[in-house]
Amino acid sequence: MVAFMILILVLLPQTDCKLLLRKCNVCEPLPIDHQYYQPGNFVIGSIIAQNYLFLNPAAFEKRPSPEHIDGLVVMTQHYQHIMALVFAVGELNENPKILPNVTLGFNIYNSHLSIVWIYHASLELLSTRGGFIPNYKCDIQNYPEAIIGGPTSYLLRHMATIFSIYKIPQVSWIWIGVICADDDLGEKFTQVVLPTFSQSGICFEFVERFPTQSFSNNIAEQADDFLGLYNIVMGSTANVVVIHGEIQTTIILRVMLEFPVFEDVPMKRKSKVWIMTAQMELMSLPIQRSWDIHFIHGALSFAIHSKQVTGFSTFLRNRKPASGKGDGFIRAFWEQAFGCVFPNSKVDEEICTGEEKLETLPGSVFEMSMTSHSYSIYNAVYSVAHALHALQSSKCNHRVMTCGEKWNLRNHQPWQLHYFLRSLSFNNSAGEMVSFDPDGNLAAGFDIINWVMFPNQSFRRVKVGRIEPRVSEDILLSIDDDALVWPSSFNQCPEDHYPNKEKDLCIPKYIVYMSYGEPLGMSLAIFVLIFSFATAVVLGIFIKYKDTPIVKANNRNLTYTLLISLLLCFLCALLFIGKPEMVSCLLQQTAFGVIFSVAVSCVLAKTMIVVLAFMATKPGSKKKKWVRKPLACYVVFTCFLLQAILCTVWLASSPPFPSLDMNSLTAEMVLKCNEGSNFMFYCVLGFLGFLALISFSVAFLARKLPDSFNEAKFITFSMLIFCSVWLSFVPTYLSAKGKYMVAAEIFSILASSAGLLVCIFSPKCYIIVVRPNLNRREQLIRRFK
Repeated sequence: MVAFMILILVLLPQTDCKLLLRKCNVCEPLPIDHQYYQPGNFVIGSIIAQNYLFLNPAAFEKRPSPEHIDGLVVMTQHYQHIMALVFAVGELNENPKILPNVTLGFNIYNSHLSIVWIYHASLELLSTRGGFIPNYKCDIQNYPEAIIGGPTSYLLRHMATIFSIYKIPQVSWIWIGVICADDDLGEKFTQVVLPTFSQSGICFEFVERFPTQSFSNNIAEQADDFLGLYNIVMGSTANVVVIHGEIQTTIILRVMLEFPVFEDVPMKRKSKVWIMTAQMELMSLPIQRSWDIHFIHGALSFAIHSKQVTGFSTFLRNRKPASGKGDGFIRAFWEQAFGCVFPNSKVDEEICTGEEKLETLPGSVFEMSMTSHSYSIYNAVYSVAHALHALQSSKCNHRVMTCGEKWNLRNHQPWQLHYFLRSLSFNNSAGEMVSFDPDGNLAAGFDIINWVMFPNQSFRRVKVGRIEPRVSEDILLSIDDDALVWPSSFNQCPEDHYPNKEKDLCIPKYIVYMSYGEPLGMSLAIFVLIFSFATAVVLGIFIKYKDTPIVKANNRNLTYTLLISLLLCFLCALLFIGKPEMVSCLLQQTAFGVIFSVAVSCVLAKTMIVVLAFMATKPGSKKKKWVRKPLACYVVFTCFLLQAILCTVWLASSPPFPSLDMNSLTAEMVLKCNEGSNFMFYCVLGFLGFLALISFSVAFLARKLPDSFNEAKFITFSMLIFCSVWLSFVPTYLSAKGKYMVAAEIFSILASSAGLLVCIFSPKCYIIVVRPNLNRREQLIRRFK
């Protein structure tokens, strides 16, 4: 009967008033408290859902009154939709190229997500402002040129019941759904869309419906429905759950997932990948703000393609209750968003100053960047403006009127905009093309959004793909698999397993380390033995010919120490080959550091002796006493002591230990020695580099001393090799993975030690073994003279 009476009212011919009816006794309905009006030559009407009203059951025994309202809940995220419309109208009014000499206005009503209030708001837009009499309008400027509605589908359907009679253009942002609301669209989806899933080999473990959304105070009646749905969904083995719903459906989903907490029933928290329609957003009631939002981590959703609009975030930052003149939404939004009340409220809570900052709100309460829904509203306003502009230009071209004069607002009808909307194509201020197909649908693709949650209750929408029907029928969907983030425990193999290529089976990882049985380990071990044998041979030659001048020329004991330390350097490389154990891990880096410091300090001492020996030959020089043993012993012992102290601190504070690296390689677990402290490791390495740099510098300066005493040339070249090897080692070590990190260090040990052995001792061995005639004191003195 109510629907019939509404239909009779809207079918009555519309009349412009000539006289005020003073004697008409009209019973006004319950007023719509939340509305936003801005006058203009052309007014865009809008019905948007921001606030929910909880209503007491109607007994139809008395007239509607505020007592019928039991509570108000503000969907703070929806306020951005209103701001997008206001922002777009403001931009258009400042743009002289679109609708010159004409101002746009708007008239925004709240639907409360209720069919009753949707019809009420629709009839308000068809009535004179301030008087609820449909079809009776005294102010032609208040008549809407177009209606922007959304984002819920049933809101649009009921709006169309009214506005289609007047052929008023209705611009909305509703898209295809997935599964499965308890309404007509959900039923249609079940009958039409679900069979296409089966044709693609997709089976359904369950097909359920959300409990009917009833914004009343009888929530307890829905408890059994929520509990039953929870047990079915979370108790299933399905990893993927496709959800068809509206923008507020996530509120119901969150209630379902938290329901066991309130009902004290066992939790069945299994990770699911939620695939959501473009309509859905992460919404929350005030009571839900403290609830965990990690359930949506890794979810996928569709969103109408959007782009950030310049100036919108600044517009939001400057939005304050004092600046929103005529904004009937902002006070309720402000109070629930910031958890405060304005001074005239009777509630004893924190007082709102009106200077709170929107950018401090968490993203689940209010977002500062333009969402896809707001972007659609923004484009809808521009579409209406461009259609009006095209209609105005058409009248300028075909009638005798001056385009510069104000447009006669009575010489067009709203239905005339339909033609221009269908043929519309323009670039918005974000630089993207907006157009409609012949059926009046927005020709736009979809972004595929991956939801990534963070521990601080913040989140980020990551665009991982695109559906672009206008580009090619063959390439409809593109998605970046590598960019996808899945739920923390979803479809992940155990840490010691890895997935096969089809990602439907977990394969055990096998343990690897630098062993003697593999070609690389065997090759390195052979080189260690070869160089160790060569060093032992050189040491044997120097011991056999210990009394010859060339052996005695540059501190024979220092030479023995250097050769023994080089032999140990080669042998310590074997500590890096084989299965890592606690003892081998403790000895690897410390033995390497201490032994190498002795070898390099010997080279440094040799270099200093060469310089001092030359200086001691000058008449009256007092440097002769430093050429003997004390200087070499001081240098070697001091360097050894400093490196030993570093290694002791390392072992005492954070010693190396065997560890299993499961993440570096896909199919392997690397058993290796963890350094314990990377800082101490690089301190030991840095000290060796410091000694090598000093040795190289001193040897380079002494390279032109007389040949009889000069080892400096060979030391210079050997230290150049040493420094080059270890400088290249650092980036190689950092970039290598697994056992190749160990191989890089073994190679550096062998290469640098071999450089010292060959460059310093091969010339002497050549003279001792091949040219013994040159290994005589007379020969050396003659060459010096």
